[in-house]
Amino acid sequence: ALCDFFLFPKMKIQLKGRRFETIEEIQAESQMVLDRLTKKDFQGCFQAWQRRWDRCVYSQGNYFERDG
Repeated sequence: ALCDFFLFPKMKIQLKGRRFETIEEIQAESQMVLDRLTKKDFQGCFQAWQRRWDRCVYSQGNYFERDG
């Protein structure tokens, strides 16, 4: 899923090691991370996703590791 390999890792990197006092602080910081994502970030994500599904189709659904 897009969130699993794109959004969540980006959010984790930005928020890692920080302490928040309230849910509102977490929401505000999370929103700032999302607001900083660019069109180029999403384009790269979808290109990587397409490479993954092309590889899956090419391997006929067999197991493979990584994109390489």
